[in-house]
Amino acid sequence: MYAIAGDGQGPLVTLLGGASGSGKTRLAYPLAQRLGAPVVEIDDIVEAVQAMTTPDQQPVLHHWTTHPEDADLPVERVVELQLAICAAVRPAVEAVIANHLRTRVPVVIEGDYLLPALAAQRTFAGVEARPGEVRAAFVRESDVDQLVRNYQDREPEDGPQPHRARVSAHYGDALALRATALGLPVIDARPWPTAGERLAAGLA
Repeated sequence: MYAIAGDGQGPLVTLLGGASGSGKTRLAYPLAQRLGAPVVEIDDIVEAVQAMTTPDQQPVLHHWTTHPEDADLPVERVVELQLAICAAVRPAVEAVIANHLRTRVPVVIEGDYLLPALAAQRTFAGVEARPGEVRAAFVRESDVDQLVRNYQDREPEDGPQPHRARVSAHYGDALALRATALGLPVIDARPWPTAGERLAAGLA
């Protein structure tokens, strides 16, 4: 495991991205515990921004609330919408990262709406990160059947969700492709028993 965040050697900010259902949240909390850092979920950032804005002010961030039927659009179109939401929430995520860089308080930030391009940059909302202070990895699960099982285990009341699983697989692959091009580690979710150690090795 790499050095504890904030000790002058390890990262202050650890970013963990990937598509819904890939297992990144399950990995984020044990990682944060080992780092002695809290977890910030990007979904919570989105909820906070939505609570302070209207659909007219931030139509992209409110899209799934105002157009829930669009979840049934073709896979490629849903992925385009997901990427648009990533871009819309990016300034808010940058602000959180910048705050932790300024205050020197370690944090693990995880979520579907984390863009590899944001994770690879070195200046956040005007605050420059020193080498090693921000590290990132992306978790990938490309098997649609496995994603269907993951959703079924997590949300049994919703029944099988094959379309959502296809979207997640396509979106996760798109994120992984972008992350690899930027030199960021991509961690396959399975085999699950070794995922935590492989994540730690990738971040190191």
